[in-house]
Amino acid sequence: MINKIKLVLALLLVAAGIAGFYLLGEQALVVRVLSVLAGVIAAVIVLWTTPEGQSAFAFVREAAAETRKVVWPTRKETIQTTAIVFALVVVVAIFLWIVDLGFLWMVEKLLGRSA
Repeated sequence: MINKIKLVLALLLVAAGIAGFYLLGEQALVVRVLSVLAGVIAAVIVLWTTPEGQSAFAFVREAAAETRKVVWPTRKETIQTTAIVFALVVVVAIFLWIVDLGFLWMVEKLLGRSA
């Protein structure tokens, strides 16, 4: 039960930071942004004390580690793949155009309208 209260408190802290942004409408933008950041940081601190927050932070760490392991394509590979996709799109478009013309011809023949 206490963990659910902490989660609600974290949401309220974020909401308070966002509300502070709008309530400080007359202040400089830096002050307004700092109010949002303060709310988010306070919420993260509260979340850190819950098991759900701990598992979420562990997930984020593992996701970041997996992202670093990804082998990203080179510029040449990206350009080649993009060119192949564009070429296939053109080929499929031409094929569908021909099929459409065939259906148009068949419908005209069935309806007895020949041009």
